[in-house]
Amino acid sequence: MKIFPLAFLLLALLSCNKGKITELETKLSGAQSENELLKGQLESVQRTNGDLLNRMEDLSVISKEGATSIRESLQSLSGQTSYINELNRSIQRKDSINLALVTNLKRSLDNIDDDDVKVEVRGGKVLVSISDNLLFASGSSRLNPASSNILDKVSRVLNDHQNIDVIVEGHTDNVPVNGRGIQDNWELSTMRAASVVRQLVNNFGVDPYRLTAAGRADNDPRGDNDTPEGRAMNRRTEIVITPDLDEFFNLARDQGTDG
Repeated sequence: MKIFPLAFLLLALLSCNKGKITELETKLSGAQSENELLKGQLESVQRTNGDLLNRMEDLSVISKEGATSIRESLQSLSGQTSYINELNRSIQRKDSINLALVTNLKRSLDNIDDDDVKVEVRGGKVLVSISDNLLFASGSSRLNPASSNILDKVSRVLNDHQNIDVIVEGHTDNVPVNGRGIQDNWELSTMRAASVVRQLVNNFGVDPYRLTAAGRADNDPRGDNDTPEGRAMNRRTEIVITPDLDEFFNLARDQGTDG
């Protein structure tokens, strides 16, 4: 057996240990690089998580604002629906009153010639149109005796409905008034309306606070003033029965306040 010199043995050991050290150093360097890589990835993940958390907070705020907006919209829609429903109920009540008025007036006036007295609903109002040949002499504002029969029948219906207002409108054709102390058709139509109102109050007990007298002269014709038949249609007195509009004004005011 050959014995190596001690120096050679030590050199071999050092060479072997150096290789191990180099290998360990390489592994350590790789581990450090891997650690740096992992550290960088961890920081990236942490930043991503932070961004996600911030976005979630933003989404939470948006969600709250959206929920508030939706809730307010629903409340507003609910309020508008209630307003519309109440308005529809008011319109139905008004239509029911108008229907009852028309029915009662037609029943009361059923023995009067339809050509001389007409009952209709126009523009949400009930109109009783009475030909002037049943009420007045030509060019006169003095009621004739036959007028009492018609106005008595109308007044009974008006007195049965105390919550409605009445406008009495006088209408003429376009033929100028001849003398008799009346200046023109404006004056004649107004005087005729006033005569009817006076009769309703004094003879038939209609509340004067519910009545208005108005003259329209020839400015609201129903027929052609160029023909005798048209002029006869235009010479009339209209009793206009208007619904109580307070509830509609109150609804509109309340809606404006809520908005």
